[in-house]
Amino acid sequence: MNGAHIFRQSFLAICLSVLVASACAQAQSGKAEFEPQVGQEGKDVIWVPTPQLLVEKMLDIAKVTPKDYVIDLGSGDGRTVITAAKRGAKALGIEYNPDMVELSKRNAAKEGVSDRASFVKADLFESDFSQAQVITMFLLPDINIRLRPKILDLKPGTRIVSNSFTMGEWSADDTVNVKDGCVSYCTAYLWIVPAKVEGSWQLAQGALTLKQSFQMILGTLKTGNISTPIANGKLNGDQITFNAGGVLYRGRVSGNVMEGSVSTGGNWKATRASK
Repeated sequence: MNGAHIFRQSFLAICLSVLVASACAQAQSGKAEFEPQVGQEGKDVIWVPTPQLLVEKMLDIAKVTPKDYVIDLGSGDGRTVITAAKRGAKALGIEYNPDMVELSKRNAAKEGVSDRASFVKADLFESDFSQAQVITMFLLPDINIRLRPKILDLKPGTRIVSNSFTMGEWSADDTVNVKDGCVSYCTAYLWIVPAKVEGSWQLAQGALTLKQSFQMILGTLKTGNISTPIANGKLNGDQITFNAGGVLYRGRVSGNVMEGSVSTGGNWKATRASK
C-alpha cells in the first residue's frame, strides 16, 4: 500500500508538472502583442502618430513614385513607410524603440508590403540616410535643427517632408494643410535640398560671385568693369535661376560646373573658381 501510495503521488506530481509546463507554454505563445500608447516616452521625442490623411499628403507633396527610396526618421508604428511601400516605393523606417520596430514589421506583413518596407532599430544621429530620394519625419523643431546640417549635405534634389515642425530659418519650398478629417498636426512642409553654389565662378563673359542662404542666392555678375547685381536667384535642387541686367539665366549645377540657357538666346557655362 505504501509503495502504491508513493507511486500515485509521483504520478500525480509528474502530471502536475506537465500541466504547469503546458499552461506556461500556452501563456507564452498567447502573450499579448505590444500596443503603443500615444504620448509614450521615446529617446528624443514622445510618440504621437501622424494622421493617415497627412501621411498621404506628405507623400503627395514629395511626389513619391515607385522609383523612390523613402526613409522615415522616427518611424513609430510604420504607417508612413507602409503607405510609401503601397505606392510601390522602397521604404525604410529608422526607429529607436525595438518594440515599435517589431510592431512595424508585423504591420507591414499584414499589409503585404514586407518586400518593400523594412525597419531598423537605430539612432537617427548615427544613421546613414544618404541614399534616400525622400525623407519623411515627425520630430521636434530642435531635432530638425540638429539634423539640418546632415540633411543639407545630402544629394541636391533630395525631398524632405516634415509633419508640423519646420527647419528654423530654412524656409519651406512648399506647405500644405489638411483641413477635412484632420484635428491636430495637419501641416506638411517640403524642402528640396539645394546644390552648394556659394563662391566665385568664371564665365566666358566675366565673373559670377554668389552668396547662398539655403535655396536663395544673391551676388553679382561682373563683365569688364561693370558689376550687375543678381536678382530673384533661387535653387531648386540642382536647378538654378537668376536674373542679371534683365537677362534670365537658367541652368543646372553639377559639382564645380553649371550651365544652361539665357532668355536672350544662347547658352552659358560657369566653372567654379573658389568657394
